[in-house]
Amino acid sequence: MKKALSVRGLFKTFDRPAVNDLNLEVRAGEFYALLGPNGAGKTTSLRMVSGLLDPDAGSISIFDIDTKKDPIAAKAITAWVSDEPMIYDRLTPFEYLDFVAGLWNIPPEQARVKSTELLEWLQLAPHGHERCEGFSKGMRQKVALAGALVHDPKLIILDEPLTGLDAGSARLVKDVLQKRVADGCTVIMTTHILEVAERMADRIGVIADGRLIAEGTLDELSKAAGDNGGNLEEIFLSLVAESSDQIADAA
Repeated sequence: MKKALSVRGLFKTFDRPAVNDLNLEVRAGEFYALLGPNGAGKTTSLRMVSGLLDPDAGSISIFDIDTKKDPIAAKAITAWVSDEPMIYDRLTPFEYLDFVAGLWNIPPEQARVKSTELLEWLQLAPHGHERCEGFSKGMRQKVALAGALVHDPKLIILDEPLTGLDAGSARLVKDVLQKRVADGCTVIMTTHILEVAERMADRIGVIADGRLIAEGTLDELSKAAGDNGGNLEEIFLSLVAESSDQIADAA
């Protein structure tokens, strides 16, 4: 099966190792959830994948494009959405999408059609000509998501995209992501909401201390945790605890 993402031997150190020999593969067309406790290295890893951070060592390939050798080509097919929407408050949603489309050299008429489609899809069309400065967290997150989708990326990376959203906004964002996957896009998402990962993800990776400690479907993770039939919360806590015990024994 074609790989959307291949990470090999990834390292990143700040005051301490944040990502420590991470190896990860995500298949094209799947919804992949990356889980881990706070400080496990999830965000740092995905920031390196998206090109926002340079790794200290290791390789990253997005749809067979080496991100170090051809970072522009890799970024052209990738989208990044953080937990804090990064948009321009003084712009309206339409102006923001025109700006982002311009960065990707999308022809103005095509950009206009795409922007209208996205804002209608995300239920933002009635607010399309209002400045973003007065928007709620949910509305801002939807504008950021529209900006990430305007160039039709093949890989969408989201870091805690549902944090702080009300139920209606969260449901809409989940529906949009599932529709993109159904259309052939690949989605990688971090989340602390384990029920979301359990319901939405084709496969789940668990990261701790900068390493991938387990990966697979819910059934496969259940077997790895020795807890057949348990829910994802129980499986996750078991895997993380086992990893911590192994590190303590090694020390």
